[in-house]
Amino acid sequence: MSGKRPIKFKILELFLDGKEYWNYEIVQKIQEEYGMRSDFQRDSINFDIIELASGGMLKDVEQKVDDNGIYKKGFLLHKYKITDFGIQRGSDACLRYV
Repeated sequence: MSGKRPIKFKILELFLDGKEYWNYEIVQKIQEEYGMRSDFQRDSINFDIIELASGGMLKDVEQKVDDNGIYKKGFLLHKYKITDFGIQRGSDACLRYV
């Protein structure tokens, strides 16, 4: 994992394309890129997403229960979109969409 940008920065960078993403989609991308396989790491990435939303950088736009076990069966899934504040903070941190 050394040499890669901090996970929260990478999460913001993924959202800079302006699209909406389910939390599990972002978690899967981060796990793959950073080689994070455990359930603890999965949940830690999800917590980072929640923190970004709590800080006003992401907006929760839709929710549904994970009936199929995509992330965790019975867990509430959230779909997020970056906010104007998140775009500004991303720009301040010199992030760009890749």
